[in-house]
Amino acid sequence: MAKHDPALDHVFTALGDPTRRAVLERLATGPATVSELNALVPMAMPSFMGHLRKLEEAGMIATQKDGRVRTCALVAGALGPARDWLSAQKALWEDRLDRFDAFVTQLAKDQTE
Repeated sequence: MAKHDPALDHVFTALGDPTRRAVLERLATGPATVSELNALVPMAMPSFMGHLRKLEEAGMIATQKDGRVRTCALVAGALGPARDWLSAQKALWEDRLDRFDAFVTQLAKDQTE
C-alpha cells in the first residue's frame, strides 16, 4: 500500500462536500468576502465558517482580514496533490487494462489455434 499522505486526505475531504466545491467555484472567478460566499448557501455563518476552515486546512484557500472584513482567495497549485495522485492512478489502471487486454487477446488466439 502507498504511503499515507495527510495533505492529500485534506484535499479530498475538502472536495467531498458540495458547499466547499461551490465556494471553490466562486473563488475561481476572484477573491470574495466571507459574507459574499455565505450568500451562496442557505447556512448559518458559524456552520459556513467550518467549511471555510476545512478549505483553509487543506491549503486550498487563504484568508485575509482587513478590519471586520475577511476576504478569501484560492491558493495557486492547491489541487496539485490530487491531480498528481489521480494521474498516477490513471497510469496504473491504463497499464493494468492494457496487460489484461493483451492477455485476453492471446487467450482468444490460443483457443482458435
